[in-house]
Amino acid sequence: MVKYILKKIGYGLVVLFGVITTIFFLFNVLPGDPATVMLGQRANKEAVEAIHRDLGTDKPILVQYGHYLNDLSPLSVHTYQNDKDLLFLNPEKYNWIPLFTFGPNKVLVLKTPYLRRSYITKRNVSEIIADTLPETAVLAFASILIASFLGILLGIVAATKKNSFIDKFIFVNATVFGMSAPSFLVGLVIAWLFGYVLTKYTGLSPSGSLYDMDVWDGEIMKLKNLILPAITLGIRPLSIVIQLTRSSLLDVLSQDYIRTAKAKGLSFRKVIFKHALKNALNPVITAISGWFAGLMAGAVFVERIFSWKGIGNEVFEALTKNDLPVVMGATLIFATIFVFISIIVDIIYGVLDPRVRVK
Repeated sequence: MVKYILKKIGYGLVVLFGVITTIFFLFNVLPGDPATVMLGQRANKEAVEAIHRDLGTDKPILVQYGHYLNDLSPLSVHTYQNDKDLLFLNPEKYNWIPLFTFGPNKVLVLKTPYLRRSYITKRNVSEIIADTLPETAVLAFASILIASFLGILLGIVAATKKNSFIDKFIFVNATVFGMSAPSFLVGLVIAWLFGYVLTKYTGLSPSGSLYDMDVWDGEIMKLKNLILPAITLGIRPLSIVIQLTRSSLLDVLSQDYIRTAKAKGLSFRKVIFKHALKNALNPVITAISGWFAGLMAGAVFVERIFSWKGIGNEVFEALTKNDLPVVMGATLIFATIFVFISIIVDIIYGVLDPRVRVK
């Protein structure tokens, strides 16, 4: 089992290395000069050159790539004397624990990954992500919770009422509205209908975040602001969960052991929930785990529509301002979440089914 876990972690690290490399070279071939973005109207030749030296963009691309890997690596080599050197152990950039020194002025440190600084706000990207990622995580979790509960429930109903009007109604609506309608369109319709037209009945607002500022009480939590964006974001995974639960449960219900359970006189509820459902949920769990990571990365339009102060909205703002370090850092975080969840799911499969470890 240990060998299996280490192998999965190794695969995950290889994938993550590939993602880091792709992100770096992809964003470094995009047009635009970070110096002019940072300086704006104050840009002149001397100031632009100073910014390039500070960012290291005056170096060859492979040297920049090496510095980028060094910044992201928890174990990295730095200098501690020359503050003009890109490897200088700047306390404004790094939080570190020194391990040992070598050479004339080099030190090996254990540090938190450095995701660079925003061109616009000059804040560390890690601070921006730490401020916005929790709200996106709450939104994604609420969305996948709604999709999982309703999707499994409706999938069971559709499977047990196969070819009936209820089955066709659930399946058609899940396919048409869940899979066909883009999330930004669904978000606009839901915000308009429940936030404007029916607001006196629902009491919901078309915009707002998890925390709002109150004149008297300061920052307060507004859970009702979560309802509309969570429903919007959860519609597509809801349709996937319905279809997967239905098809998987129908396949399990045709197995011999289910017929045996029915022949023994077990109640319909016991046959479904005690024997059939637990074996039908494997593909559903896989889909749910993948969709959770996908929802965090795909919440950009939904957060923008509902003015949700999450990382998706931050990425949108960064793209409009060409603030590439924020976009790169957010993309890297999303990729890390994907890899981490995939590793956890593979390990859980290995624990539950020893045949997976053999394969």
